[in-house]
Amino acid sequence: MLELTGVVKEYRIGEQPVRALDGIDLRIEAGEFTSIIGPSGSGKSTLLHLLGALDSPDSGSITFDGNEIGTLGDDAQSEFRRHRVGFVFQFFNLLPTLTAWENVAIPKLLDGKGLRKAKPRALELLDLVGLADRADHRPGEMSGGQMQRVAVARALIMDPPLILADEPTGNLDSKTGAAILELFGRIADGGTGIVMVTHDMGAVQYCDRVVTLRDGRIGSDERLTRTGRTEGTVQVPA
Repeated sequence: MLELTGVVKEYRIGEQPVRALDGIDLRIEAGEFTSIIGPSGSGKSTLLHLLGALDSPDSGSITFDGNEIGTLGDDAQSEFRRHRVGFVFQFFNLLPTLTAWENVAIPKLLDGKGLRKAKPRALELLDLVGLADRADHRPGEMSGGQMQRVAVARALIMDPPLILADEPTGNLDSKTGAAILELFGRIADGGTGIVMVTHDMGAVQYCDRVVTLRDGRIGSDERLTRTGRTEGTVQVPA
């Protein structure tokens, strides 16, 4: 689904160039739940930004389903992000004045659709993540775990083949975080690729694969048997 070949990304701090990614070769398959781990400054966030077309590499190739995305212009990058990638963040990024279903439907609104037309799909996805009874609640009326489930539903509403998660359990207690990771695993089993950046080593047991970054390079790449998985597959309704 997603392939990086010789990807390099540099930034400048003052006059000093810093190579955040140094020749990354990586292939991500559909339906694979991959965690990216490594110390601060290892290049994890930079890699996630490139995978989501939030930034472009200085050299190398990034292809998605065989199409080059590393050299897309701004408009094409925006189009790719809207329709091919769902994002889940550490801090949820929900709009406090909107209800759960309205927050889920926001990407449809940005794509030119009316909120009311998107409501049935939003309700369907809230049911998928176990929040059918919270559809009309606002973020201030929900727990952290419930807000993160709303964020997961929002990431799914455009039916993306890829979800990128940046520290999705960072603001959750261990039990709630485990429930979110189990949900990701079941979504991956339904065919959606998931790439998660995390500092939480306990999260690895829920993944199919763990890639370790060190100084902008891949230090290790290990395929796993999910010990934290639960039975069942989440098929995202079309």
